[in-house]
Amino acid sequence: MPDTEIFSEPYGRVLLDEAVPCVIIQWFGFANRTEFLALQNTALRYLEDHATPARPWGLVADVRRMGAIPTEVQEWLVNDFNPRAVAAGLREVSVVPAETVFGQLATQRYQRESAATGLADVLPTVLYPTMAAAAEGARQAMAEASR
Repeated sequence: MPDTEIFSEPYGRVLLDEAVPCVIIQWFGFANRTEFLALQNTALRYLEDHATPARPWGLVADVRRMGAIPTEVQEWLVNDFNPRAVAAGLREVSVVPAETVFGQLATQRYQRESAATGLADVLPTVLYPTMAAAAEGARQAMAEASR
């Protein structure tokens, strides 16, 4: 599936799947604030630098092994990451849900707080059962966005 790894640390990595096309964020456990921002910003910068209206890129978040997310990071996701992602052309955050309760709670909070900003209509968080399904969801969302 992924073609290229552009970032890798013990807590996670960022991959590219040019066939979709999408950026994939994979979490391997808990990341502190600095680590979390490094991973997310790497993915977002790639979207900002490579997505175009004619060829938007998707974002797949594999959070199956993600841990808790610090409160200030949750706020950053909603108030900084989301607006920048929308400006880059992202129209869906395709997520393979967490297996741990901490990761599940973090995803639920992100969805709830994103919905409260009104951006959830433009940038929904959609849960998929597998990576393949999430990649297909991202592909479909990007095809819709380019119309």
